[in-house]
Formats: sequence, C-alpha cells, structure tokens
Amino acid sequence: MSNYKRVLIKLSGEALSGSKGHGFDYDIVDSVVKQLKTVVNQGTEVAIVIGGGNFWRGRSDNKMDRSKSDQIGMLATVMNALYMAEVCRSNGLDAVVQTPFQIGNITELFSKDSAIRHMKNKTIVFFAGGTGHPYFSTDTGAALRGCEIEADILLFAKNIDGVYDSDPKSNPNAKKFTQLTGKEIIEKQLKVIDTSAASLCMDQHLNILVFALNTENSIIDVISGKNIGTIIIN
Repeated sequence: MSNYKRVLIKLSGEALSGSKGHGFDYDIVDSVVKQLKTVVNQGTEVAIVIGGGNFWRGRSDNKMDRSKSDQIGMLATVMNALYMAEVCRSNGLDAVVQTPFQIGNITELFSKDSAIRHMKNKTIVFFAGGTGHPYFSTDTGAALRGCEIEADILLFAKNIDGVYDSDPKSNPNAKKFTQLTGKEIIEKQLKVIDTSAASLCMDQHLNILVFALNTENSIIDVISGKNIGTIIIN
C-alpha cells in the first residue's frame, strides 16, 4: 500500500553502475524498474532524476571550464534517463524523458502541466538535463522539480543507507541519524545533499528521505512508509 500520492526519486548514477563504477549494471536497473512498476500499479505517481556520475564527474577536473564541464554532465543525465526509460518500456511501463532544453525529437521539453498529466496516466517522468544551467547539481535539479510538481516527498536513493555524522567507509564508529531537519543538514555541513538543494527544500517545506538503493525492495519499502534510511523534516 502506497504512503504517498506523488514522489520524486533521485537516483545516484554511480549506484546504477554497481561494482563496475561506470555505465550500467543491468540487473540493478532491472530491479529498480520492477519496483517502480509495483509502486505505480499501487497508485503512486512517480518522477525520477538521475545523476550522471557513472559517465562524468567533471567537477573534480580543474583543467576544464566549469560551465562546459557541467554541460557534459547534463548530457550524461540525459543518456541515463533515456536508458532507464527504455528499460521501463521493455517491462511494460510507460515512460517519458523531459529536459529543460530542446534535443530534437529525442526528449520532451519540460512542462509542469505535461509532467503531471503523464504521471496521472501512470507514466513515469524522467527529468534529465538538470536545471539546464551550469553551477547547479542534479540534487538541486531534483529539489527544483520536486517543488514544481508538488511532490509529497523527495526520495534520495544512494549507495549508503542514510545520513551519518561522518563517512562510515572511513569511520567504523560513524553515527547514523534516523531523523534530521533541513537546518541541521546545513548547520552540521552534512554532505549527503547539496546545500542549495537542502535550502530549497527547507524553504518550500519538502521533506527528504535518504535510503540505500541496493537494499532489496528499498523503493517499495520507503513508498509504503517503512522506517528505513534517514528522514529530513522541512
């Protein structure tokens, strides 16, 4: 049973690549899509933003102009969305990709009204291309689109099972938070999401739930209201 009418899910590009660290792990993608089909059939309207880190992490390259690097990153997110949308279709699930800029007839131009109409018709909408502008991450793009489509919650599916006070990979004693506020995320400088994304969600009172993508049925579980991951109350 769904706990939310409309959600926006932010997927990590790296999480979709699995142990390879680049490209796609088909088994992971197929598992995600099967979960999406379940929640859509249960009545939840779903939109998705995917990061581009499985193809491009240009921000760490100081030799390239930031604007150009971010533009490459935007196109990486378009590739991810097109791939995921096609896997959705092959599983009998309608999907459409919207971008904030024209790409011929490959994607639709973003429209709030069109996106909501698609979702009401059980079509998953992938928002690709970020905000269409450099200096904004896909976290911020997800927060922006989540606010625009009036999502009930923003779900961040990551390769970590919540928000910690330090990196659990390097600190075995890292403490996991079950609940935080957006203000605490910013004040404690927790790096789970970008500050600009956290600020926007806080201003617009959009709650965020951070959870692990690689846990079995995690998307189904969070949408059904199970207490996993970390909830950020705004």
